[in-house]
Amino acid sequence: MEKPYRPFFLTAAIILLDQLTKWLIVSLVPYHTVARSFGGDFLRIIHTRNLAVAFSLGNGFPQPVKLFLFILVPLIALVAISVYLVKGRDLSSFQRWVLAAIVGGGAGNIIDRIFRPEGVVDFIDVKFYGLFGLDRWPTFNVADSTVVVAGIALLISFFLEERKQ
Repeated sequence: MEKPYRPFFLTAAIILLDQLTKWLIVSLVPYHTVARSFGGDFLRIIHTRNLAVAFSLGNGFPQPVKLFLFILVPLIALVAISVYLVKGRDLSSFQRWVLAAIVGGGAGNIIDRIFRPEGVVDFIDVKFYGLFGLDRWPTFNVADSTVVVAGIALLISFFLEERKQ
């Protein structure tokens, strides 16, 4: 078995990349401004903030509820995932690395929620061509995309493990 703490290097790298990209956006791109467009307007780099969670869900919640739901609950979940990552005997090496990526992405956004009162910095804006009634997908960041991609990879790995048995 590999060293159980090694995947946390990925966690740290994701946190650093996430915070670096957010710092660059805040430093170089005025708020609510498009900095660059690629493929026409398919992909845009913009500067926006989110005071809630995915798709701005919970934006109207009172501050104590936001503190509990958007910082404390996710923090407890990330600690639990981290403990499971280290102590879980039924995890494959791949699953450990994917869980470490999820922890990194989750931590990146929690850092913003704690230290950026203006909200989580989002900057990747993708055209969605009217799918699900959306002209553009809600703006996201490195942490968001890491959690989604790693979460999908984790689910696929569980399905593949289930098929083996």
